[in-house]
Amino acid sequence: MVTIRQYQRLTLTAAAVAAVGSALVVAAAPAFAANAIDVTGIGPTNVGVDYSCDASAGATAIKVMVGAPDAESPSATGAQHAIVCDGTNRTAVIMLEGAGGASSPLSAGQTVQVRVALVDGADNVVSGQNKVVSLG
Repeated sequence: MVTIRQYQRLTLTAAAVAAVGSALVVAAAPAFAANAIDVTGIGPTNVGVDYSCDASAGATAIKVMVGAPDAESPSATGAQHAIVCDGTNRTAVIMLEGAGGASSPLSAGQTVQVRVALVDGADNVVSGQNKVVSLG
């Protein structure tokens, strides 16, 4: 009889600790949301991205640079300053402007390096990604 009561008490204690632990994890999950950005598509005049960021990260814009993988400078850049950082997944399309104002800085079949970043007000990278892709 004593063994059964000790086993029941241990089980009840373990269940209570597990319930409190899971409640803390669920409540703290938004505080641990990651700042992330991912290239989802690229065309001759724009780049599509999925991103998420917390308001506390201080991200104020998405910036993009595209060019030949071995180039010293990008052949096209773009930025979007109207971003929302609330911890949810979002999508954005950033228009590209070619060096010297070229309207279509990239062409089909070209292999390019794409760099995207969530940046703060001082242009410091909060989160970034770099990919080499071929334009289809």
